[in-house]
Amino acid sequence: MARKIGSRYTVHQVIGRGSAGTVWLGEGPDGPVAVKLLREDLAGDQVLVGRFIQERAALTSLDHPRVVGVRDMVVDGDDLALVMELVHGTDLRSRLEREGVLAPQAAASVIADVADGLAAAHAAGIVHRDVKPENVMLDLAAPPGPGGAPRAKLTDFGIARLVDAPRRTRATRIIGTPDYLAPEIIEGLEPRAAVDIYALATVLYELLAGFTPFGGGHTGAVLRRHVTESVPPVPGLPDGLWRIISECLAKAPASRLRATELADRLREQLPALAGLPPLALPAQRAQPAEEPATLAEAVYAEADTGSGTHRRRRGPVVPLVPPAAPDAARDTRDTHTSLRRPSAEELAGYAAQSRAQRTVPASAHRGGRRALVRRRRMLAVLLAVVLLLAGAAAAYTAFAADGHPHAAGARASAVAPAWPPDEDLGRS
Repeated sequence: MARKIGSRYTVHQVIGRGSAGTVWLGEGPDGPVAVKLLREDLAGDQVLVGRFIQERAALTSLDHPRVVGVRDMVVDGDDLALVMELVHGTDLRSRLEREGVLAPQAAASVIADVADGLAAAHAAGIVHRDVKPENVMLDLAAPPGPGGAPRAKLTDFGIARLVDAPRRTRATRIIGTPDYLAPEIIEGLEPRAAVDIYALATVLYELLAGFTPFGGGHTGAVLRRHVTESVPPVPGLPDGLWRIISECLAKAPASRLRATELADRLREQLPALAGLPPLALPAQRAQPAEEPATLAEAVYAEADTGSGTHRRRRGPVVPLVPPAAPDAARDTRDTHTSLRRPSAEELAGYAAQSRAQRTVPASAHRGGRRALVRRRRMLAVLLAVVLLLAGAAAAYTAFAADGHPHAAGARASAVAPAWPPDEDLGRS
């Protein structure tokens, strides 16, 4: 059923789904387009809508053959949409799921194309922040590249930046897909161009090996490995290609290649990689089932592949190369995580609060005892004053009775009711 998006576009059917929204096949004034409708909860966020409008110029100006171009951005009632170039092909994740790992030459060619797109974006001051196979489109309508590899285009520029609205994250949350997150993002630094290089090298590793270098297990375990572990070698990978991957997965951002350097180095390797078959490696690296989550919990589900040996992850961690069997649930998985990282001031406050909680019970008891003693002393003083006044009144009454019986009786009747009888005082 057709649906109007703004005044210029009509969408007809859903052709893709992701964590940020759905992609529709649409029609605009200049022909077919892909329209990405963001989720309704995002469209209702006024901060994000304002950011959406502000980013319009930057995103629509990014024009490069290796980037899926953003043609327009529409805000219409509850609709928040990016109108994009329509690519006749599939995404890299679907290609991996359907056919498995790529031959080294094809993998290097695809990643070199994506590196070209990143170079253009970085030159324009734009960091993608969510490079992963789902965001790489294979253009099957274009002439193939070296070794028959399809030409690649990077898509979803700006989605991570748009969703990462200031009031949602500031500098204290992690936005991205855990398997592809650079260590500096996990450590709380501002994302720079080097985070895209790290993520793209992770994608290259996955295209060759069938799994990401630090994936597997709980989200917290994945994030910890990015920061603390060295990249595991890929058996049988040519040395030149392995050196490129190692440099781009360096923990220090300054040690990584730049996007242009990565594209050039990969293309230099293409002749040496010609004719090499895909690497024969295990489907994914095993992780102990008892390994605890140190930063966040992930949700898991078993995928029935017939053999009963493949474990699919659901939740914030992106699955590694999945089984060949189709899985409709894949389209609805959440591929982002947002982890709250307390600031130094907050941590200091937590420590002070903890110390206060440990000391409050004793001090509260001491304060309670002091208050009880003070109350008892005040009651004793009040009782002494009452007795003193009662004695004075009795003496005055006796004195007045000797000389002025009628006056004394009058005064006694006026004074006596104000004080309780002796037996009442004793009971109190």
